Amino acid sequence: MRYIGNKENVVPRIDEILTRKHITGDCLFDFFSGTTSVGKYYKRMGYRVDTSDFMYFSYCLQKAYIENNTVPGFERLLPELNIASTGLFMTPLEIVVSYLNKLKPEQGFIYNHYTPGGTVNLSQPRMYFSDENGGKIDAIRRQIEQWHEAGLLVENEYYILLATLIESVSFYANVAGVYAAFYKKWDPRAVKPLRLRPIEILVNNRENRVYHADSMTLLDRVDSDILYLDPPYNERQYASNYHILETIARNDNPEIRSITGMRDYTTQRSRFCKSTSALADLDRIARGATYRYLVLSYNSEGIMSSEKIIEVLSRYGDVEMEQFEYLRFKSNNNGLSSTKRHIWEQLYILKRL
Repeated sequence: MRYIGNKENVVPRIDEILTRKHITGDCLFDFFSGTTSVGKYYKRMGYRVDTSDFMYFSYCLQKAYIENNTVPGFERLLPELNIASTGLFMTPLEIVVSYLNKLKPEQGFIYNHYTPGGTVNLSQPRMYFSDENGGKIDAIRRQIEQWHEAGLLVENEYYILLATLIESVSFYANVAGVYAAFYKKWDPRAVKPLRLRPIEILVNNRENRVYHADSMTLLDRVDSDILYLDPPYNERQYASNYHILETIARNDNPEIRSITGMRDYTTQRSRFCKSTSALADLDRIARGATYRYLVLSYNSEGIMSSEKIIEVLSRYGDVEMEQFEYLRFKSNNNGLSSTKRHIWEQLYILKRL
């Protein structure tokens, strides 16, 4: 999934560093969960995993990937679909996804506000999705909600289908990676017909817990061996960058504004997007949370300086910093030369006294 700071490609390197330093445990708290990449990795490793994020679309992913420990059977839904025939080796999830992929497009909220056909009267029609794909998103989201309201989906099945839609949408969006703006010409992948891709079902038989919350409110509620922090690095607010995914997840038809069709996100602003409040909250986390090890992922261009981070964390134990180079997220390149296409991932490791 295209997402700023997504750790899917670097979490094995992070784990390699932690393992080399004998930093292990039984439970991990992914404090800023985002796309759940870190939570998924450690769930596969057998950890009991807790995750949290104040974005609802992230909560949907957490429910599907982290909390869920059951392969969905869709026992209530499948008898209602009246499907004449299916592939011999298709799973129940694949059967349901195949049904959703065959729905005809509808002119709902996404079509009406984020496609050129739906916004033809604007001076600059919005080109987040093709007309067909915007209509497909509407049809699929409506159908999932109707099944849910009719009692045909148990809770984990509902969130698995939402996660499948949320993750699939990112492959067809006409954006550089975030939804704060759209391309004025079509990206070739954005005009391909949208098809849902079933998500991976992870089962580790642990009591993994997920939260839709400001993680700062959970400091005295979640105990962990490893407290993993992956906060925003710069002044860009995640809520504005992913407003369309939030709208699809919530299905709430919000009031929107500006050329980009932004939903209101005033209650979802992160204090880690300002250096002074970021350092204050980092201190509060290091002081108030319960953990054996605090691991902070940051990068060399973050708004908190390395010196300040070490100064804060050193108040509570021994701190080490390791770093490695990785490819910059595409939407952050900003036309920089090839020498600036890579960035340093910094890993701060606090062993609590």
